[in-house]
Amino acid sequence: MTQPSIDWDAAYRQESPPPWSIGRPQPELAALIDQGKIRGDVLDSGCGHAALSLALAERGYTVVGLDASATAVNAAAAAAAERGLTTATFAQADVTSFGGYPPGSEGRFATIVDSGLFHALPPEGRQDYLRSILRAAAPGAALYILAFAAGALGDSHDRPGPRGFTEGELRESVGAQWQVDDVRPAKVYGNEAALDTELPNVEHDGEGHFMVPGFLLSAHKPN
Repeated sequence: MTQPSIDWDAAYRQESPPPWSIGRPQPELAALIDQGKIRGDVLDSGCGHAALSLALAERGYTVVGLDASATAVNAAAAAAAERGLTTATFAQADVTSFGGYPPGSEGRFATIVDSGLFHALPPEGRQDYLRSILRAAAPGAALYILAFAAGALGDSHDRPGPRGFTEGELRESVGAQWQVDDVRPAKVYGNEAALDTELPNVEHDGEGHFMVPGFLLSAHKPN
């Protein structure tokens, strides 16, 4: 996941879902919906199979899901059509530049949600990504990022997957573009069937998911 050349389409074409697809929104983000913290048009950045986008559309939100994988985007669009969710739309796009995304997105979104994308971007692309979503954000827009904590997948540099962030690293990186309001410990859920190695910090919920340490960052677009 840390390599910029990863074949995201191949990850979504495999028979079983990838580790980050759990069949429902990440619980930390679902709680934001229940708490009324999601408002206005929503950008689901790196939507994948779009469980979050679909859940938001079912609540009446207008949501746009972006992902680098055409396979994931097409599957998400088909799921929305099957459920009759006309307020959810999806597009394939380079999230670090919004290349290929239709014009007119500047200043549109009141809420931007990142469910495990930021930690998967190569470090050299993260500030471009933050600037891109800042351009798409409405004045005062809220940003929520769910990311792995450092060491969540183990400390070995040879282990596949994102390295994660310390609280300070996450705050500093996002704070270069956005006004960070809070960073708190959170759990990141994964698909247990796709877990092919033992992790030192893993928990299990008995419902087919594993959980590892992470952070939920809340920020807003500066004036």
